[in-house]
Amino acid sequence: MGINFFLGNYRSNQVRAMRENPIHGNIVDAKSALLGREKKEIVDSLHHVHKHSLTPPFPDILDEIVVGLGCFWGAERKFWSLHGVYTTTVGYAGGYTKNPSYKEVCSGLTGHAEVVRVFFDPLKITLQEILKVFWESHNPTQGMRQGNDQGTQYRSVVYCSTIEQLELVLKSKKSYQKKLLKSGHSVITTEVLQDKTFYYADSYHQQYLSKNPNGYCGLRGTGVLAT
Repeated sequence: MGINFFLGNYRSNQVRAMRENPIHGNIVDAKSALLGREKKEIVDSLHHVHKHSLTPPFPDILDEIVVGLGCFWGAERKFWSLHGVYTTTVGYAGGYTKNPSYKEVCSGLTGHAEVVRVFFDPLKITLQEILKVFWESHNPTQGMRQGNDQGTQYRSVVYCSTIEQLELVLKSKKSYQKKLLKSGHSVITTEVLQDKTFYYADSYHQQYLSKNPNGYCGLRGTGVLAT
């Protein structure tokens, strides 16, 4: 109960904290980022929903994509619910700090975004279908925030594992941008890059909303459908 109370208050106080700490408006540079540590995070062995492994090795047939769309608690649930998704894990990517802790990422001093690593069977679900859920589940025009969750760790990102994925994601982004503009929304700020290191969050955060069904989820889409 103590850790639940602490983390709940930690998230609810983000708006005030961001105003007091301007670093949350800009991604920290490499020289100013926390150094981190060599020790890797140890996570639960099995997915709380699918009962598949959270760590490699995975079946060779699977593809991988890393997405960030705000608080990773609710974001992960969006993807573990999809038919064809083998396993999901939450963690951090896109920054500089090695093996960062949750508190360090929330400080804005690691450069990382909260992300979901999705392993899926391309014979059962396509990357296009996963991207449709990604675009529709959040507002990708908000910069360093999602709703009341403000800070660089909440930015919208897609980190690809291949050049083919990168090209497909950029094409999907361009298509969704047109739809957003027609609906009165602004420019997409989603960061689309390739080969970004993923660091696991601790076991407490893995499949959080399966373990805590009434837990916090602040995700809100724009209402604009993606193709």
